Amino acid sequence: MAATKNLCAQIPTDLHQRVCEAKEQSGLTTAQYITNLLTEYFKMKENGGNEIMPNNNTRTMAFQIDETLFQRIKAHLERETARTGRKLTQREFVLGLIETALEEAEREAQDAEAAENK
Repeated sequence: MAATKNLCAQIPTDLHQRVCEAKEQSGLTTAQYITNLLTEYFKMKENGGNEIMPNNNTRTMAFQIDETLFQRIKAHLERETARTGRKLTQREFVLGLIETALEEAEREAQDAEAAENK
């Protein structure tokens, strides 16, 4: 086990609340959660501020959309950020939509296959 050292800091109450909620959702101890946060932060800094993707098994999708749709998405992200108190990124939003659509399409395909096999 690596040697450890205590780190203590005063932080704003609202940030403390966010950290506590996220820590509880993760199921980690405070020490584990803060260690993970700091480790991810320094890895991102080393990577020029870009999020590190696990095992680099990722692909990039890029496409253009018209300005009106872009502004609607931007407004939605701002509303959700204000509503939840947590910044919703374009990436999270689009990936969530894709995941939802794929799950629905896969469920429909399974249902159709099951109906054919009856």
